[in-house]
Amino acid sequence: MHNAENLKEYREDMQEALDNEFLRKSMDAFAVGYRENRAKAFANIDEKALIKKIADCKDYAVKNNAALLKQFTEQAEKRGVHVHVAKDAEEANRIIADIAKKNNVKKIIKSKSMTSEETLLNHYLEDENLNVVETDLGEWIIQMRHEGPSHMVMPAIHLSRYQVQDLFSKRTGEKLDSDPVKLTKVARRELRRDFADADMGVSGANFCVAENGHIGIATNEGNARLTTTSPRIHVAIAGIDKLVPKLTDALTALKALPRNATGQALTSYVTWIGGANECAIGEDNKKEMHIVFLDNGRSKIAEDEMFSQIFRCVRCGACANVCPVYRLVGGHKMGHIYIGAIGLILTYFFHGEEKAKNLVHNCINCGACKSICAGGIDLPGLIKELRARINQDNGMPIETNLLGKVLKNRKLFHSLLRFGKWAQAPMKKGPYLRHLPLMFMKDQGFRSFPAIADKPFRDRFSEIKPMVHNPKHRVALFSGCVQDFVYPEQMEAAVKVMARHNVAIDFPMDQSCCGLPVQMMGEKQATIDVAKQNVDAFEGANCDYIVTLCASCASHLKEGYAELLEKEPGYKEKVERFSAKVIDFSSYVHDVLGVSADDFNKSSEKVAYHASCHLCRELKVVEQPRNLIEMAGDYAPSAEEDVCCGFGGTFTVKFPELSSTLLDKKLTNIEATGAKRLVADCPGCLLHLGGGSNVRNNGMKVTHIAELLAENLK
Repeated sequence: MHNAENLKEYREDMQEALDNEFLRKSMDAFAVGYRENRAKAFANIDEKALIKKIADCKDYAVKNNAALLKQFTEQAEKRGVHVHVAKDAEEANRIIADIAKKNNVKKIIKSKSMTSEETLLNHYLEDENLNVVETDLGEWIIQMRHEGPSHMVMPAIHLSRYQVQDLFSKRTGEKLDSDPVKLTKVARRELRRDFADADMGVSGANFCVAENGHIGIATNEGNARLTTTSPRIHVAIAGIDKLVPKLTDALTALKALPRNATGQALTSYVTWIGGANECAIGEDNKKEMHIVFLDNGRSKIAEDEMFSQIFRCVRCGACANVCPVYRLVGGHKMGHIYIGAIGLILTYFFHGEEKAKNLVHNCINCGACKSICAGGIDLPGLIKELRARINQDNGMPIETNLLGKVLKNRKLFHSLLRFGKWAQAPMKKGPYLRHLPLMFMKDQGFRSFPAIADKPFRDRFSEIKPMVHNPKHRVALFSGCVQDFVYPEQMEAAVKVMARHNVAIDFPMDQSCCGLPVQMMGEKQATIDVAKQNVDAFEGANCDYIVTLCASCASHLKEGYAELLEKEPGYKEKVERFSAKVIDFSSYVHDVLGVSADDFNKSSEKVAYHASCHLCRELKVVEQPRNLIEMAGDYAPSAEEDVCCGFGGTFTVKFPELSSTLLDKKLTNIEATGAKRLVADCPGCLLHLGGGSNVRNNGMKVTHIAELLAENLK
């Protein structure tokens, strides 16, 4: 559970996890293996179509939840099932405890249920002097350790077999072998007694089918079937969001659940339970069956236009599986009870703002979770919205408020950057700075900071603007703040490449920062104001395309602006025109201009590539940059090219220990290629990777892909 009072304490928790060498190695091995297994599992599946079907079904279920609950109740009661609805966790726990007391229950066995974790059911029942035993192997292990799950599907993934060996040896009073197969046999032997003695079994439910009153449970162990069949009483607890209209809807979700969770085509067991079945030890030879539906704020969330989509979640845990932060620190540090990206959101709604306020900042906005979500949930977007809501409720932090005010005033912002050029002089050493940033930004010594350019791109543009008659296209360039004032040479390289292909180029001077930094900090109004400023700046531009060399800017301009300004008076059509023209540099050069190897003097220089998160996941631009590199140089693929470099804008300031670890991993993979040049499509990534390379003194030349192309033009 997450109990840090502030960001400082939370960072200490992060460091504790980073110092756990076994956890790091275990999570690394799992993350790499998972990606391969999942790809194989989805090999012959139309993943996009499947996700849409699941999302459509879940959205329908949310809108019609009351009717589905009524239908399910009628069908289940026909089959002898007692249906209860609990408004909150306390009521759900009380209902289950009362069922146990009424039936003189002494021992309760449980199969895995995240909903019961949400309500802290075990703690409640134990306080009522009831003996509760988890029977899922992972859950049983963490129950004995008095811990919560560190993953929704694999609750004990954070533990080594030697830790389990010690735990089981203490339990049995004998020295046991560390062989996992033997330890599993010990667990089976120990738990058999509990299955035989139990009076009541408590399970979760992956699906609650309204048309027939059945529940469905997907597991990889036989414990769930024993839990639901052996005792004379069975109680299932499920959120009201588990309701689906038809069995076919559940089966559709079942195609994605195991594939996304563990890379399996199907779990070992899929159990459908449709009523109170025969039971020799039950009254009238019948099992007593109850289903407890938990609301706990779900009805209110369903009415939230933005957040109702969280009920598309199938609880597969995939958002954690691919999260670079989870991979470093595990679920006990990246969650409260629910973990991963969905866990950060659910914590806010189910366990309160106080528990969520630190957690929601621990998202690097890489989009890996969104790209893999079985329900198509915009997890990064929702987390950014939560930051804004928390700021709105508690007041804007000083630094967030200040940055918002500066970015909204373009002239002030640019004046400060110009002043910075002179102020940095005593600290400047070549293209980097010394000392000054560390005075204000503690723990940032793992990366050098670039100096502000002597002359920003906007001041250079009139000198390099190509004179083109009868242009092939008309392009307006969007530079953002970093490429305008820090890396103008990247913009110049792009101009050189495009001008060679008879492209007329313009640079609207009223443009400014894209606004993503303040959105990441939870300053929503400033984000909207900056978006309006940029849309207005390009409204009068006579252009076919708006080309940006920044992947993060491109994603934000193309997708983020449309959402931000959709309901702003006078901006719906303007932002539609604007967003439709936005394109990243690599896609424009590769797909629109159609450059070929004939345009370049192919260099023998080995070139590694970092696939910027927003380019490869948000914009789905994958092959174009690699093809361009191959045209101009000798492309050297590296391991995990599309895993986040650890920058994340403000993330690197808030969590430098995580940012530096991700950077170190990324640079180690790149260095292993033997390449001495690294290119990417995002100035933020280049700032991070270039600064890290400088500190490591690895001799790596870190540039934008546009610079590689410009250098090798024929």
